[in-house]
Order: sequence, then structure tokens, then C-alpha cells
Amino acid sequence: MANPHGVVAQTAAAQQAFASDPKYKKYTQQVEKCLNSFDNVHEWADCIAFLKQLLKTFQAYMQFKEIPRKLIVAKRLSQCLNPALPTGVHQRALDVYSHILAVLGSEGLKRDLPIWSSGLFPFFEYAATSVKPTLLNLYDTHYLPLQAGLRPVMKSFILALLPGLEEETGEFFEKVLNLLDRLSGTVSPSFFFQNVWLVMLTTPSARGTALNFLSRRLPQLHGLDDITSIVGSDIGLMIRAFAAALEDENLLVRRSALDLLLQSMRVDSGPVKKAQADDRPILMRAAVGVVLRRDLSLNRRLYSWLLGPGEKSEKQIEYLKDNALELLKNTLKEDMVSPSGEYSESRPFKIFISLLDKWEIGAALSEVLVYDAFQAVKTLAEAAPGEEDISMTSNTLYEAVEPHIIWRQVLNAVFKEITDDVQQFEAIDMMLFILKTFSQDEEVQTIHFPLIFAALVDILQILVEQEPSKASSPSTRAVLSLLEVLLRQIPHIALLSRPEMTTDLQAASETERPYKFACTFYDFKSTLDAPPPSGTYTVPLGSAFESLISLSMTFSQTLTKSKGTGTTNFAQLRETLSSSLTLIDSLVSRVSSSVNLVWEPNKWLSVVLDSLQENTNFTVVDRAISLVVLLHQTPDLAPNISIDNRPTMSKMVNRLLSYLRLDYAVYHVRAVNLIWSLDAATPKSHVESILAQAMNSPESKNVQESYEAFGVLWRLSEDNMLPGSRFKVPMMIVLDTLKNEDPNLRRIGETWMRCYLKSYLRVLDPIMFELMDPTIRRSTTTMKVKGREIPGFLYERPFDQRYINHLLDMLASVIRIGGQGFVKTARMSAIKRSHHSGLVARVEAAGFPDPDVSYLEVLLELLLLYLQSEPKASWVPIMHPQNLVIQSTVVDLLQSIIARGEASGLSIDVIEAAVIGKLYFCIHMDRLALQNKLLHLLHSVISASIAVDEPARRITVGKQRPEEALNSGDGDELHPRGYSMNPLLTQTLVDGIVTPTNQPILQHWLDFVLMAIPQFQPMLQAVVAPLNECVDRKLLLSLKDLLKASKNDEEFASDIHSATSDAEFNMLLNGLERLVLLSLTYTSDVNIMEDDASINAEKATEGSGLLGYVSNVFSSDNTQQSSDDQLTVRSPGYHALNEGVRVLYLIWGTLEWTEPEETTSRHESLALIYNRTRTRCRRVLEHIFRVQSAEVFESIVDCWNRDLFEYQVSPDAPFELVDVLVSSAQNVVHMICESISLRLSSTSEKRKQSMNPDLTDAVLFKYLEQYLQRLEGPLAIQVWGRFLQLAKEIAGSTRDFKPQTFPTLRCATLLAEKITQTTAVEDKRVRKELQDIFAKLLDSSVGYVGRTYGSTSWIRRSANDTLLSNGRDSPTPATRDGTKIDEKLNASTTSFTPDTPKPGAANEVAVQINDFIATVAIPNMRRILMDNDKISSACANIVYYIISPALKGKTKPMEIEPVIVNMVYEMSRIPAAFKTWKSAVTELLNDNKVFNGTPDAAEPWKPIIRTVFDSDKTAFPELLSKISTAPSANIFTNREYEMLVRSLNLRRLSFVLLAADKNHYLTVLPSIQEKLVDVLRNVTTPIVQSEVYLCIRVLLCRLSPHNLTSFWPVLLTELYRIFEQVMLSLPSDGSEDLPLILAACKCLDLLIAIQTEEFQIHQWMFVTDTVDAIYRPNDWSPEAMMDQLAEIAASLPRTSTNGNGDFSSPAPNASTFGPQRPMRRPMLTSVRQIDSIRDLVPFFSSISITTYESVYASNGSIDWEAIEKGIMDDMFDGR
Repeated sequence: MANPHGVVAQTAAAQQAFASDPKYKKYTQQVEKCLNSFDNVHEWADCIAFLKQLLKTFQAYMQFKEIPRKLIVAKRLSQCLNPALPTGVHQRALDVYSHILAVLGSEGLKRDLPIWSSGLFPFFEYAATSVKPTLLNLYDTHYLPLQAGLRPVMKSFILALLPGLEEETGEFFEKVLNLLDRLSGTVSPSFFFQNVWLVMLTTPSARGTALNFLSRRLPQLHGLDDITSIVGSDIGLMIRAFAAALEDENLLVRRSALDLLLQSMRVDSGPVKKAQADDRPILMRAAVGVVLRRDLSLNRRLYSWLLGPGEKSEKQIEYLKDNALELLKNTLKEDMVSPSGEYSESRPFKIFISLLDKWEIGAALSEVLVYDAFQAVKTLAEAAPGEEDISMTSNTLYEAVEPHIIWRQVLNAVFKEITDDVQQFEAIDMMLFILKTFSQDEEVQTIHFPLIFAALVDILQILVEQEPSKASSPSTRAVLSLLEVLLRQIPHIALLSRPEMTTDLQAASETERPYKFACTFYDFKSTLDAPPPSGTYTVPLGSAFESLISLSMTFSQTLTKSKGTGTTNFAQLRETLSSSLTLIDSLVSRVSSSVNLVWEPNKWLSVVLDSLQENTNFTVVDRAISLVVLLHQTPDLAPNISIDNRPTMSKMVNRLLSYLRLDYAVYHVRAVNLIWSLDAATPKSHVESILAQAMNSPESKNVQESYEAFGVLWRLSEDNMLPGSRFKVPMMIVLDTLKNEDPNLRRIGETWMRCYLKSYLRVLDPIMFELMDPTIRRSTTTMKVKGREIPGFLYERPFDQRYINHLLDMLASVIRIGGQGFVKTARMSAIKRSHHSGLVARVEAAGFPDPDVSYLEVLLELLLLYLQSEPKASWVPIMHPQNLVIQSTVVDLLQSIIARGEASGLSIDVIEAAVIGKLYFCIHMDRLALQNKLLHLLHSVISASIAVDEPARRITVGKQRPEEALNSGDGDELHPRGYSMNPLLTQTLVDGIVTPTNQPILQHWLDFVLMAIPQFQPMLQAVVAPLNECVDRKLLLSLKDLLKASKNDEEFASDIHSATSDAEFNMLLNGLERLVLLSLTYTSDVNIMEDDASINAEKATEGSGLLGYVSNVFSSDNTQQSSDDQLTVRSPGYHALNEGVRVLYLIWGTLEWTEPEETTSRHESLALIYNRTRTRCRRVLEHIFRVQSAEVFESIVDCWNRDLFEYQVSPDAPFELVDVLVSSAQNVVHMICESISLRLSSTSEKRKQSMNPDLTDAVLFKYLEQYLQRLEGPLAIQVWGRFLQLAKEIAGSTRDFKPQTFPTLRCATLLAEKITQTTAVEDKRVRKELQDIFAKLLDSSVGYVGRTYGSTSWIRRSANDTLLSNGRDSPTPATRDGTKIDEKLNASTTSFTPDTPKPGAANEVAVQINDFIATVAIPNMRRILMDNDKISSACANIVYYIISPALKGKTKPMEIEPVIVNMVYEMSRIPAAFKTWKSAVTELLNDNKVFNGTPDAAEPWKPIIRTVFDSDKTAFPELLSKISTAPSANIFTNREYEMLVRSLNLRRLSFVLLAADKNHYLTVLPSIQEKLVDVLRNVTTPIVQSEVYLCIRVLLCRLSPHNLTSFWPVLLTELYRIFEQVMLSLPSDGSEDLPLILAACKCLDLLIAIQTEEFQIHQWMFVTDTVDAIYRPNDWSPEAMMDQLAEIAASLPRTSTNGNGDFSSPAPNASTFGPQRPMRRPMLTSVRQIDSIRDLVPFFSSISITTYESVYASNGSIDWEAIEKGIMDDMFDGR
């Protein structure tokens, strides 16, 4: 190892020898004098004079072989070679160089190589033609003789010479080539070539010339065994160099690189074969990337490289497969599967597509890559759905690849998955992906798909036959779902025959079963032993149908036999069976012409129907029966099934009836549709017979279920289907039960009538049809009874009286059940519009000419006819007894329709008590049968009782207005005795509704409640409140049950049980509506008769219209609620209203039906329930709202505000609901504003009583804000007027802050944002109102924040302070009404005290206001205030009260609340506000503690600082002037402090430059450079010089490299000087020079990391930049400064303390070596300070090798983010 001090020690010794010579001293003085004259150089002529003088001085002292002050001499000469200077200057400078190099001789040059080369090497590129010979001569004469001494400088020398090889015809081409050859001769060829690789890798501009050189000098490498002697041992370096050239932007560079590959490095050559496994893809990736340039010349060369030299295609393909295919496939696959961040994800696919153009490559590559390519496409598409680039590329790829190749690969993989029975289905999923993602052309749909479809069905059949347990395997389910998707894409015609084949395939087409034929067609080996073909195997439709029939039978049998297996297995079996049935259904529905198949229809039908009886669920039943009906109705299929026989129909109908049970509500609609389809499919009335048979079952449990099932069928059937005549027998059975002696059966019938009837006319039609039987003959007569003549009729002959009586009995029962509803329906409906054509004919025959004659008229006529008819005298003995019965029934009927009976008061009271007691007993003993009768009786009893007590009282239900009802009850004389309510009644009613076992007869109870209570008001008012509560509770329970049924998403699990239907909701909502209205009608027993004229007056004005717009909410609808019966919060009516609205709100909010992605069997029913319930709920709300608008509205807002976490109400629901109820947005806003005003104003106590106490103005404001948020611009204008009233009311005349000010400001800003986007803002009045109210509210809020910060000393500042902070001429900012803010503040302190919240709350409000100002108020200020003066005034206030106090007196000035920084940032975007905040920010930047904070805190200030220096043109020159070097004249100045201030000013300059964009300060670069050079020359203090290097680092980040050309000589000289000084005398531990050395190292570290082309030619001075860095020769001694320093510093003895710079393993320049290419970054990023030069040893010793490795690995990617973060970390030390 050479002496560690090396060259530096020799230099020092030489200078020491001359130092004592007096002539040398004089020589030195002459040189210094000459150098000093350079400061006076102002133009190029001065340069020539300077150089002449310098040369003359040197020539005068030729005896000395040393140059004094050589560092500065070299710097000046380097500056004279600046490309901007004229040729004459360059020529003179070269003359001086020539003299110096001659004087120094080879030894001297070798010693001082870095000093003289730094100017000469970069110059060749820019040198003029006339100067180049001189320069080349210099190289030739002085450099080449150094021979091996040139090794360290080799890369830089090559870089210097390569520009001479630009043009082959150039003047100096041969000379430069010759120089390079001789240079190569000074070292080994391998070392020389390795430097060329490094040049290609690191310097894009030199790649073209390097390739020119290589094309002449690089030998052919194929066929050579050992190539290390030519290209070096590191083949990876060469590969990376070629890759860099192949990826170059320049087309010519790429072309040359490909030529060189073809010439020297074929794909079958040693370098490619022997390279590392990781390196080969790098070359291939770069090479195939050229196809993306779409350049024919590039593509041609690439194809030649991949396909080899052969002429014939066969030879080329063979060459490709032997040498390149595997590498090409692996490279593209890796890029597809794990894409690198450097390229777009679609790149490898685009390359693949381009390579397909060359069929020799495309065919072979598709075979091996297509499957992986689509697998990768699928992964990418799933990771980023909707990504257009990937989507377009994948579509192009799919169209480009031959379909046969794609489907061969995919099908083979699918077959493998099916036979191996795996758990993860990659291939099946991929096939699904291809089917769903790409559009298929005709060839694929007609040839490949039918073939694949038939083969997949076939392979399933083979597997399931071999192993029936596969019926429920995951692969079976996956294939079936794949088949469903596939079948949709196949045209029907393609299923009818196999496509025409070539001769060799035709035989297979005619003889092989689908699976085998697919293997033959796609040319892969079949892995299954398949039995010989059978059936119509050559027709895809036939083979698939027969296989699916077989599969569905196997699945059915497996399901039937499964006993006790897990639910999961059941679900899987059901799913496979269901899928197979669906597929058969899809196939059959396509049949349009005659098809003959081989199958046993009746056997199949029997097996499938047997499986439906157990272990299935509704989805399977639905699919099976739908398929059976379809098959039955498809005559073109032969042979086919027949279902027109009782046993078959019975199995299906009974199974469907079991799904019409109440707890299967979600399947009802579909089951009913299926029953009707079965009924329609057969001519005989099988369904009617099966229903009747089920309803006559001997078992009581089955009977009830049968009735309920028939009821559901009846209710969900439409009138035009004529259920009355089609299912007449079951209907008669139901009506029979109404008179049955068995009370249980009778209860079932009555419940049926209540719940399922749907329309009385359905029953009335068949009964009246029979009653009008024309065979009953009558003649008119007059009967004489005690001298009176009564008109009547005579029966002329006997008829079936019992049947007629039976019908009348039924009718009586129906009327008894129907009551008022029945009569009303019969009265309203015209009989001639009936769907029953026979009935209409009989009515016309009976002589009813009026076309609109109603059912009731005809019925009454009929009843009177029967009543008045008697048998003829001769027939009396036979007919009389039955006739009496008929007439008795008729009388009952007439009474039911027309009248009510009477009884005495006392007995009625006794009966009432007994009935209520009995009812109460029945409820709690679960006895349902009697309750209905008892309720009827109870109604009659109460009615009779009141009739006895109040003979004068008559109430018309539902039509009397509340006031009339109240007034009608005023006179005491009307009820002398008074009705006293039974004490048990209320409890009985509530229990009747709430008790769960009473659910089946809930309707009876609700009917009774809704009929009796309104009828007997106000006597029964006491029961209203409890009933209200229980109906609310009941509704919420039903809602929860329904939501639970909706949530369950396990389609193939057990069936869902939920009895909640739309009918139940309907009846409960009816009850709720009536009860709430009743509770509002009678608010108390005593009328409130206070005279409140003001309220009446207010109502009147509202009615006439508000703000000039007519309001219908407040006019006619509101008259019901007069001021007399004002609701109060404590009244039960108010409570009922509030709770009722809450329940309605929840129903409305949660039952919004959205169509699911996949519909299931229950969705038809759920949609019906959701939609009907929500519609009814809306009608109820509308009705209540019309009666009590304000209270309902406040209740809705209250519900919105509460946290109803049990229910998922959509966030838009409360706003949509209000829009539904209230006619216009302005009415909504009016109502909110009224509610707020009422809470704020000091209105009468009576008004306050009617307010909701839970609803505060804050909540109303919150609602208002969200409501306004949803409004469009035009609506915002409409509501502005009313809102402005409220805002003015709150803002008031003074500026006091009220709790409502901030919410009002938020709403005002919201409205202002919307209005300013419309044309309304052009109206001066609107604009002024907007601006005034916004400004007033904002000022008030800002003032409040100022006070909340605490009234400390800074609030009451002097006038001067105010001037400073606001930049104003007046001492303090004045408000718009002229008072000064300070006076205002003092004046408002007293008035504000009562409203001031607790300190915590106040701070919270202040925080919210601050946040609002930063994020909303300031960003929108320009749009709202428009006028610059107003904006400036508002911003001045914010600065004065909020920003200035927050910035004052901080030890870390930049570490303040983010919201304050955000405010300043937003203001910085408003030009008009610049003056208001500039001074505050300037003060902050000029604070000496400004760099104390953390980098993260300083980051958001960067854009603000940038704005300051962009807006104020004097700011930057002022900052530069502070970096002046003139020493202070004051003798008392502290020198150390002065240096500190200067260093801080330099750091400020660095921060300002870093805050700007790239090249932003390019125009002032000369001034900056001048200042920096000035500091470097005149200030020796390390603390200041360190900042210069920090500033240079910033300039490197913020300027393009070529802009710094003139700065290189100074920078290189300074770095060289510092490191040379360290090498001569190492600084002691703790020396003040250490920070400067660290700063210089960091600067060098950055230069090496960013590898600018300008620096690369110089970097050899500091680091070893050739392969010697990593492969060191045996006799090597370090020449680069860092390597020398490493040896010098490492030889120091260690001390016990290591300082804090210990970074034994430095962070490498390149971050990671993972699949992503690593990025280069500096090594010293984490080092903040060092205590000893030893702390830098790891840096010195590893920088060369790390630089080499990072160049090798990173391909030029630089981590700019990490670099800038490192600079920020150094700038802000976080102390």
C-alpha cells in the first residue's frame, strides 16, 4: 500500500523546498499580483490581457518546476474556458495550460492531475473547431505519456473525448478514435470497456457516441468461451449499459444499440447465456421495449436478434425456441404479474400485442404466455376496476390472439381443475372473467363456445356418475355457474349441430362424445376414462340437455337420500340442483323447432318431484316447477312430460301451498304466480279440487294452514283472474265456516275474511249470480193482511230453499264481518262493471236498465224480493218452514245493513261490565274464538248505552270538524246522566293489541278501537293516550321484524320466517293516524278560551303570504288548529303527536326499497311490503302535517338530531321527507326561522309552552345548514329574504357576539356561495345585503375569538404596534359603523357576560370559528365580498385579532396551530389582502429563532413565503443585501453575533429558494452567485461557510444543471481546497471546522447522488468512478480524495467517546434492491453533526463503492423527495 498521504504529501514537500528561495517568493508575489487583477475583469478583452500577463509571469521563472497558487490559477483558467467567452480567450487560456503542463512535466501533472483536468476535460465538447486541434494536441502531448497514471481519470477522459465521435465524417473523428485507442492501450481492454459501460449507464448524452465507438471496436462475442478479457468480469454492468441505451429516448441511440446487439452480442452468445439469472431479463425487457416506438427499422432489427440469422421460418422459430423464448416469456410474465412502478401496468401487454404482428414470434409466444397474460389482466382489473388503459389493452390483446390458442389453454386448465377437485378455481374464475369482460366475435360464439359448453356438461356427467358424492363439491357448483354465463353467449343456431371440420377432425366429430371431441379439437390429452357415447351426442343442444337431465336426477336423488347431513351440505346440494334446473330451463326456452331427444320424461319428473317433498327450499321448488310448466308447454320437444293428472299436480300444488303459510311471507307472491301458471297449464280444474281437499282435511292444524294458504292465494290474485268462479268450491268452504258450530273453525273463517278477502265483490259476484237463478219463478200479487193490501210475490214452483238459505246465511256472515266497509263497497261499485260476465247477463235479464246500478241496489232489491215472496197455496206445506228461515236470515241481513237495536240503560251497564270482563279474561287465556263476537257486542252495548244517556246527541264519524265536536258537547242539558267509562276498558284494549298471542285477530281489535272511540267522543278520550303508545310500540316491533327478514342473505340456507306483511303495517298505520288525530282533537276536558289576539293576527298575516310569496302551508290547511286549543308541551296530545311522528319517521327512513344486484325468491314480496308501507306512511304524515304543521316539523328535526343507532336511516331521508310534506323550500326555511325566532324572542309564556323543549336553536341551525347545503342556486335566492330577516334579528345593531352568531354566519356563507353562482348577484340590493350581513357576522365572530384568547397585554396594544401589524395609516382598525374595535371590545364586555359560556365551551367555539374562517370564510371571501376594500378590512380584522396574537412570542415561531397557518395560506391567495398579513409573516421570517422548529412545521409555510417574495418585488433584493460582507463600523459589535446573523440570513435565502418552483429565481442567479462567491472569498468563519454549502445544495435542487455551468470552477476549487486542507492537517475533535467539513461532505454527497452530466467529468477527483471502486487491482493505491481521506482518518487512534455521528453502516445511496428499481439518495441524510473527523470515516470509505453500486442498480432514478427532506432537516434543527 502506498503512503497514505500520497500526492498531497509530495506537493507539500515540494512547496516547502521552494519556500525558502527568495526568487520563488518574488515569483509567488508576481503571480498573486496578476491573479488579483482578475477582479477587475469586466469584458472578454480584459481576459486576454490577464492571460497574457499570467503567461509572461510564468515564462519569466522557467527555472521553477512548480506553479505558485496553483489552485486559484487553475480556477481562473477554468473560468476563462467558459463556453460563453470568444475563441480568442479560449486559445490564450490553452496556451497558458500548454506552458504550465510543459513546466510541470509528467510527474508534476500526475501529482496535480485533479487541479488542471477540471478545466480541460469539460471544455472539448464546447470547443470551437479552430481550438480543438490545440486541445487534442494537449491531451496527446501531456496526458497520454502518463500511461497507467491515467487509470483513476479514465472514465472522465473517455467522457471528455466521446463528443469528438459525433459525426463519422467529422474533421477530428479519426484523431479522437486514435486517441481513444491509445488511451485503451494504457490500461487493459476490459478495464477500458468497463468504463465505457459506466459512461453509457450514467451519461445519456454520451450514449450515441459511445455506441459509435463500440460498433468499431467491440469484437463479436458469440462463439467465444472466455469473454472476461474483453468486457471484464462483470457482465451485469455491460448488460445494464446496453439496457440503458435500448431504453434511451433518442431513436438513433436505440437503433445503434440494436445494431450492436446483432453484431456483437446475439441472443445465443456467451454474455447472454452466462449472465446472472437476474440480469438477463434486464436486457430482454429493454430490447423488446423498442416495439412500443412503432418504428419499422427498430422492429426489424429486434426480430433479427430474436429469430437468429436463418432465412427460413422453420429455422427462425427453432432458434427462437432454443435461445430466446423462455427468457422472453419469463420477462414479460414477471412484468405482467408484478408490474414495476417505473412503467405503466399495460406496458408488457402492449409489447406482447406488438410481438404478435410477427407470426414466427407471436405463435410460439402465445402458446406459452397467453394463459399467464390473461391471469395478470384479471388481477389488475380486479385491483383497479375501471382503469381505462388496462381495459383497452386487454381488449386489444384478446382480439389479437388466435381464439383457438386462448380457449385451448383456458379449457385445458379448467378440465384440470375439475378433475383434480381443487378448492381455488383460478381457471374457472378466469374463464368467467373473459366471458364477462370481452366482447366475443362470431367464430368464438358459434364454434368454440358450443363445443366448450357441451364438453363441460359432459365432463360433469362423467365425474358425477363415477362418484355421486361430487354432486355437492365446490368444483361442480363453480362449473354450473360458469355454464349459466357461457350459455347466454351462445346463439341458438350454434347448439343445433357441430361445426364443419377439416377432414382429419370430421371423423372425430361424428364419433366422439363431447368431452373427448373437445380434447381432440384442441389437441390435448384427455385424463378421464369416458364411457362410449350415447344419445344425440353430436348435437350440442341434445348432448347438453340429456347430460343435464341425468345430472339433475342424480342431484335430486342425492338430496332426497341425504339424512342428517349438515345444513351447509344441504345448501350446496340445493344450489347444484337449482343450477342444473336453470340450465335446462335456458336450453328448453330456446327450442323453436322440432327436436328429438333420448330421455325418459316421466322417470325424470317422478325423481324431481319426489325431491321437492323434503330437504329442499323455495328457490329449488320455484326453479323445478317453473321448468315443469315450461316443458309441458313446449310441444316441439319429443318425447315430453304430461302433468294433466291428479297425483302429479297434487305433489306440486301441495308443495306450493306449504309456502303460502304466514311465516313464509317473502315467498307468497312468487308461489301464487306459480299456482296460477299450473292452473293455466291444464284444462281440468285440478288446483280447485286440491285446495278443497286440503281445506276439508280432518286434522285441525292442517285445516288452519290450508285456509291461510288459500287466503294468501286469494289476496294476491288479481280480480281479472276471477278467483271467485275459478276457485268457487274453496271459497264456499271458507264462507261455510262463518256459520260453523266449531268456534275454532269459525274463528279461522272470520280471520280469513278480515285478512285475505281483498274485495267484497269477489265473494258477492258468485253469491249474487246464484241468488238471481232464473229457474226460481215468481209472479206478482197483492196480499191482504187485516184489510191491508201488501204487494208481494208468489213462488210458482219449489226450488232448493236450503241452498238459497245457505247462500243468504253466508251473505249475512259476510255483511256481519264487513259492516260499514261492505255496505260502502256495495253502494259505490256498479254491478255491470263486474269481471263476472254471467252475473252481468243475469242482471240485465232481470230488468235493471240503469248502466251504473250498484251492487247494493240490486242486493236490496233481491233481499226485498225474497222477503216479500211466499209459496203458492198449493206448495205451502212443503215450502213454508224453509221460507221462514230464509226470511229470518233476510231480516238479519237488512238490519245488519240498515239499523241498530235499543235496550234500557241499567241492563246495558251490566252487560258492558260483563263483556269487558269476559274479553279481558279471553285475552289472557289465549282464547281467540269468542273475542270477535264479544267486540261486536261491546260496540253495540256502548252505542246503546250512550244513546240511552244522550238521546239528542248524534255524531257523524270522520266528517265533523274538531271545533264543532267540542261545541256540540258544550250544553250540559244534552247529557243529564253522563256516561261513565268502565275502569277496565283501557287496560283491556291495550292488552288486546299488544299481547303476542292475539296477533291473528289484531285487525278485529284495531277495527273496534277505530270505530268505537271516535264515535263516542269525548267520553272515551281517556283510552286514546295508552292506545297511542301501544300502537307505536307495535309498529316498531313489526319494523324490526321486517328489517331482520330483509337482512338475511343466505339464499340457500333455511327458509326465512317473518310474519310481517304490508297488510299488518297498513292496519297499524291506519290506527296510528286516527289515534293521533283524535288526541289532537280533544286536547283537554276544558276548553282554553284565553284571548290571544296577537297570535290570531300573526296567523292571519301568514295565511295571506310571506315575503311576497303565497304560502299554501300556512293558509287553508292550517285553519283546523285554532288559537283556542293551542297545544302545550305537557298535554297528552303533544306527546302522542311527537311519539307518532318519531315512529312514522323511522318507517319512512328505513323502508326505502332499492333493487338488489341479484334478485332472489323473496324480493318480490319484500318490494311489495316496503313500497306499500312507505306510501301509506307518507299519507299519514301528510294528513297529520296539515293539522299541526309546526309541531310535526319540529318533531322531524328532533328525530333527525337524535342518535337512533338501532335503525339505519339514510342521511337524506329527513330532508326528503320535509320536501315531501312542505310545498316549497322557502316555506321550509320560513318554518325553521320561525322556530328559531320563537326560541330567541321574549314572546308570551303561552307561546313558549308549545315549543319542543328538547329542540334547541343550535339543533335547528344545524338542520338549517344541512338543508341549505342541498339547495340549488335558484332556490337559494328564494329563501334568502326570509333568512336575511333572521340574520338581521341575530346580528342586531351592535357587534356583540351571541351564541347564535356563528351558526348564522355558517348558513349565511353557505347561501352566499350558492347565490354568487347565479345571476341574482348582479342585483345591487341583494349583493349589498349579502356583503353587509356576511361582514358583520364575520367581524363579530373574529372579535369573539380575539377575546377568548384572553385579554392579555397584546390585546390593548399601542397605536404603533397596530400600525405594524395591520399596515394601516389609522392607529386601530375601525369597524363599519365607525367605532374602533378596542372601544367596541371594552363596551361589549359587560353586555356579553351573561351569554358567555364556560371557558372550555368558549374555547371550543373559538376553535370551530377558527377552523371555519380558515377553510370556508377566507377561501370564499373574494366571491362574497367582491370589493377589495371590504376584503382588506375583513382580513385586517382576522390578522389583528387571531393571526398576530398567535404568532407573537413563540420560541419556535413556525410551530403554531395548523389552522392559523391555513388562514395565512388562504389569505396569501387573495391579492387584495397582501398588505394585511405581509408584515406579520415578514416579522416571522426575520425572527432569529425562526429555524428552531421542526421541518414538518415549516413545510406549510413554503407556499406562503413564496407568495411574499413573488408579490413584493423589493423583498428578494433586500434579503440579498443583508448577506453583505462589509464589517460593522461599531467597535462594540460582537463579532460572533454578527457572523451568526449573517449565517441566519444565508439560511433564510436557502429557505426562500427552496420554497420556490424549479428555475423560479433563474433571473437573479448571477446576484446569488456573486453573494455566495463573495462570502466564500471574504468570510472564513466555518458557521457562515457551512450555510453557503447548504445554499448550493438548494440551488442544485431548484435549478436545471446547465444553468450552473459558470459556478463549477468556484465550487470544485473550494471543495478541493477544503478536502486538501483536511488531508494536510486533520482537525482535532470538537474543532469549529468540523461543521464546515460536514457541510462540504453533504454537498459532495448530493452532487454524487444526483449524478449531473456536468459533474460526472469531475467526480473522479473525489471518488473512484471506475470499476476499480469495486474490483480493486493488486497494486492499487487510492487517487480520489475521499479514498485517501478514508485511509488518513482511519489511521487515527480511537478515543473513548465516539460522538454522536456514529453511523457505522451508512444508508446507501440506493434505498432497496427489491423488485422495484431502487432510487439514489445521499448517504449523509441522517447525520446532523459530528464531534470528530472519525465520524466521517464510514462515509469516506464507502462513498466510492456505494456510488458504483447505486449507478449499477438505480438506472438514474433519484429520490428527490428524500433529498429535499434532508435539506429541510438540516435547515430546521427542531431545537
